[in-house]
Amino acid sequence: MSSEDRKQRSVVGRVVSNKMDKTVTVRLERLVKHPLYGKYVRRSSKVHAHDADNSCNEGDTVRIEQTRPISKSKAWQVIEVVERAQ
Repeated sequence: MSSEDRKQRSVVGRVVSNKMDKTVTVRLERLVKHPLYGKYVRRSSKVHAHDADNSCNEGDTVRIEQTRPISKSKAWQVIEVVERAQ
């Protein structure tokens, strides 16, 4: 299968750290319904994403895509910056 044939998992998140070289930390948030009370609770997870040209800053909203493991903790890469921080 070529890379165009495969469906890549892509999500939108917010950059919380860009202190590493060519790496950003992205917070992914989702809403989960509480099993008993029915209230929607915000859950988040943080992933490291590859940012080849160091273009992302803290607060930016980015689209990241799952890819092959690049390092021990990186298996995502930044596809585009959806919105710049103010």
